[in-house]
Amino acid sequence: MLNRRRATGLIVAAGLAPTGIARAQQAYPSGAITIELPLAAGTGGDTLVRLYADGLQRTLGQPVLVKNAPGAALMLASMDVSRAAPDGLTLLMTVTSTLAINPTMYKTMPYDAAKAFAPISIYVQSPFTLVVGPNSPIKSAKDFVQAAKTEPGKMSYSTTGIGSMPHLAMELVMNRFDLKLNHVPYRATQQQITDIAAGNVDCGFVEAAAPQGLIRDGKLRPLAASSAARFAMYPDVPTLAEAFDAPGLQAVSWHALLAPAGTPHPILDRLHAEMDKITASAAFRDQATSLGLLPLPPMTLDATQAFVESERAKWSALIEKIGLAGTQ
Repeated sequence: MLNRRRATGLIVAAGLAPTGIARAQQAYPSGAITIELPLAAGTGGDTLVRLYADGLQRTLGQPVLVKNAPGAALMLASMDVSRAAPDGLTLLMTVTSTLAINPTMYKTMPYDAAKAFAPISIYVQSPFTLVVGPNSPIKSAKDFVQAAKTEPGKMSYSTTGIGSMPHLAMELVMNRFDLKLNHVPYRATQQQITDIAAGNVDCGFVEAAAPQGLIRDGKLRPLAASSAARFAMYPDVPTLAEAFDAPGLQAVSWHALLAPAGTPHPILDRLHAEMDKITASAAFRDQATSLGLLPLPPMTLDATQAFVESERAKWSALIEKIGLAGTQ
C-alpha cells in the first residue's frame, strides 16, 4: 500500500512539474529589472540598451531601468551583476572585452568571466574599417600587405589603446600575413582618426561610423571592413576576407545580454525570446545601422554560449601569442 501511494505521488508530482515551471515563468518578473551597462550614457551601446529596455518594459509590465557604470576596463558593471541574485532582475549588457579579452589580458579579475554569467543573446556587432590617409600610396588591401612587407616596421598604425579591438584587429591581420607595423596608441577615437587623415600615422582600424564624413569627403580612404558581411554604410568597401583573400578573417566587437550564472532556464528562455522579438523590429534594426552597428540574426541559447566560447578561445590565443597575457 505504501509503495502504491508513493508511486501515485510521484506520478502526480511529475504531472505537475511542467505546470510549476510554466507558472514560475509566467510570474517573472516579480519586480523592476535593472540592466547594468559598462558604457557611458549617450554612446551607441547605451542607445540600443534603452530601446531594448523600453520594449521589455512594455512586454513584461514592470519597470526596466538602465544603470550606466563605466570604468575599470568594463569591470564595475560586470562585477555588480556577477554578484547579483540569479532571479532575472539584474542583467548585464556588455561587449567583447568582458567575456573574451579581459580574462586573458588581466592578471586578476573580480569574477570568473567563464562561470559568472549566463549568456542570453549576442544581438549586434560593431565592425571596424581599415583606413589610410588621402595622400597614401596604398590603394587596396593588397597594396597594404606589399608595403608592410617591403619595409618591415616602417609603417605605423593608430588605435584607441593597448588591448582595444582596433589594436587586436590589426594584430590579427599582422599575425595572419606575418607583418610588422609600429603601434601608436591614442586615448580617443577622434584623435586616432585625425592623425590618420593628416598623414601623421599611416593607417588604422577605426569604428565604422566614426569616419563616415571624412570618407565621404575623400579625407580618408577605406580599404576593408572588419565584419564578415559588407557594411551598409560603405557597401562598396570589401570585407577583410574579400580584400585580403582570406576566408573567415574578421575582427568585430559584439554586444551581449547576460544574466548572473544560475538564473533559472525558464527566465533565460523568456528573456531570450523577448530579445529576439525586439531586435527583429524595424525600429531597432534601423537605429543599430545608423549607429554603425550590424544587427545579428537570432541564435539559440546553446549557440550563443558556443559563440562566446569560440570568441574567448580566438582572442585569448592571439593575446597570448603577442605577449599581452597578464600585462594589465
